[in-house]
Amino acid sequence: MTMRVMQVMAGAERGGAETAFVDMCLALKDAGVTQSIVTRANDLRVPQLTAAGLQVDCLPFGGLFDFQTSRRMKVLIQKFQPHIVQTWMSRATWKTPADPRQYRKVARLGGYYDLKYYKTADEFTTITPDIRDYLLKQGVGKDAVRHINNFAETEAVERPLNKLEFDTPETAVAVLALGRLHPSKALDVLIRSIEDLPSVHVWIAGDGDLRAELERVAYDAGVLTRVHFLGWRSDRAALLQACDICVFPSRYEPFGTVFVQAWANHTPVICSKADGPRQFIRDGEDGLLFEIDDVGALSAALKRMIGDPALQKRLADAGHARYLAEFTREKTVAAYLNFYEEILSRAGIAT
Repeated sequence: MTMRVMQVMAGAERGGAETAFVDMCLALKDAGVTQSIVTRANDLRVPQLTAAGLQVDCLPFGGLFDFQTSRRMKVLIQKFQPHIVQTWMSRATWKTPADPRQYRKVARLGGYYDLKYYKTADEFTTITPDIRDYLLKQGVGKDAVRHINNFAETEAVERPLNKLEFDTPETAVAVLALGRLHPSKALDVLIRSIEDLPSVHVWIAGDGDLRAELERVAYDAGVLTRVHFLGWRSDRAALLQACDICVFPSRYEPFGTVFVQAWANHTPVICSKADGPRQFIRDGEDGLLFEIDDVGALSAALKRMIGDPALQKRLADAGHARYLAEFTREKTVAAYLNFYEEILSRAGIAT
């Protein structure tokens, strides 16, 4: 493979897209693709990428009056001579110059974003069918858009976890939520849903500004001793294997990699009917769905799953089968490379 791909991400300190970015860069490296990485300075992803032997350049990706990033991007592109420049989210896209005769700029969309920031993109990848349909309705040509699933990359479990480490009795039901402490994640709904479920302890793995507010919610609901804030964690697989049920209660979620990670680790999952999960989860077959913001419905779903171990196993088995069929690293990498080769062939750019 002689294809050269430049990956460009501004990004926050932490987040789902940022994690997917790192996972994809590492996966393409393992597939033999030559890459150059351009991102903001970051104490998490930059060390991960450089430790893997990838070339990483850090730029500010500032606002309207940041002219340095675009100028420096031109220099880096000229030096690396990419065939594909893959941009992640809007800031990276509008800060990256386009030259469709020399390379193709492919923008990855993980949400229903304003296309004014994507005017110079040549092609698009989307993480759900609905986002693809959104682009088509905005006038993007069907050959210029490809829906490609995120894959569920979870690290190998170096040290198994147990419930006692998180002040959770071994006989309790451990319910895990992975994600930022942000209003869109609806962790308040999850906390309130266990008020009448005394056997349930909730593990919240993530950080954010809402911790004090969520602690107040737990206190008001009388469940503070059964809600455990674990902070930002890098041992996703170990947590998923140690818990009994994974709950993903988001109010807004264009995709939601967490439910796929649960499937990958054979963990039964309950999700809200946010945009992402409702497009993939088959209610009652490989997971349970509940209406957004419906505390009672989530509580009922938890009761149903807790009271039916056979249902837990059936959902976990079916979810794992879906993961193997649709969401592995190998399938996602192959889909990206096929799309890259297709658009380069159409553009007459040789690799």
